[in-house]
Amino acid sequence: MRLLDKYILKAFVGPFLFGVFAFTSIFIGTGTLFRIAQYITEYGAPLVLVMKAFVLALPSIVILTFPMSVLLASLMTFSRLSSTSEIVVMRAGGLSFLRLAMPVYIIALIISIGAVAFNEFVVPRTNNMYQTIVREQIMKNASPQTQNHIVLKTMNGDELGTLLYAKSYDAETKQLSMITVQQFGEGGKLQQVENADTAIWNGQYWVMQNGIIYDLSAGNGVERTVKFKEQSLPIKSAPKDIQQDQRKPEELTIKELRHQIRAYKAAYTNANKLEMEMYQRFTIPLASFVFALVGAPLGLQKQRSSSSIGFGISILIIFIYYGVMTFAGALGKGGALPTVLAALIPDTLGIIAGLYLNWRVSK
Repeated sequence: MRLLDKYILKAFVGPFLFGVFAFTSIFIGTGTLFRIAQYITEYGAPLVLVMKAFVLALPSIVILTFPMSVLLASLMTFSRLSSTSEIVVMRAGGLSFLRLAMPVYIIALIISIGAVAFNEFVVPRTNNMYQTIVREQIMKNASPQTQNHIVLKTMNGDELGTLLYAKSYDAETKQLSMITVQQFGEGGKLQQVENADTAIWNGQYWVMQNGIIYDLSAGNGVERTVKFKEQSLPIKSAPKDIQQDQRKPEELTIKELRHQIRAYKAAYTNANKLEMEMYQRFTIPLASFVFALVGAPLGLQKQRSSSSIGFGISILIIFIYYGVMTFAGALGKGGALPTVLAALIPDTLGIIAGLYLNWRVSK
């Protein structure tokens, strides 16, 4: 049986690697190369710098191709085994379809788990390095004068110390507006919340104006409030650091996204977009396993599919999946659906379809 598993996996690996290269090339050709060309023509960026940015952009593209490649490989593997009647021989030997497909399902699950780790430890870092190069070396720090939804934090070791949210930041006046500051004690317990209308940089530190402090350190729901006209902000970031520290959701790890969401909610600001990003860090990699469930039984249809037809079916299924994901994501971000439900809908529908197809083929 181990020999048969190796044989099926060997038939799977080739189409999978082909799919990674093919789909990555499509993504690069439809978007990345255009942006790279813009950096050269509009900003006069040197070729070496542009090539470095290009390499750093690849991980965020490759991670999207894993589910697509698993689908293509599953379809082509079982289509080939079916067209050469090898599946007939294997099943005549008493093996069920589920047993034959099990190596592909296991490797697809491993790819999904590996993709989650890759999406957490590699992609945010390379995205941040890419954006840093574009912002600081290609666009020469051409930051906007006004930035919205500012989040800053301090850490006490591995624990969150202070978390700040400001609705906006004006680089010209060096002023933060509509501020909420949360301060945490040991074990991440919330001890104090400060709200202020504005905070102005005086050259050395930030001074909050017209605010109120909610002291929660007594515990047991006891709350003491103190109003103030001026109060120093417990964040040491200088104005230039604020502009540089603000990162896009795709540059954040899951832990950092959770901190952002916590800051948004403390200020009663809509965090649906960040929540969708966090949940999709799991659901999009899981699509590799979902696509294997769908692709393997589809490869056993009666028609003798060529590789071009298999590629076409893959594109159709991918289009349907990402169409559903985009629609459900829009509903989640808009608040029409809970974000966790919106993120799970595409994979849930895919699993249901895959289980049905496996049941039908097994019958």
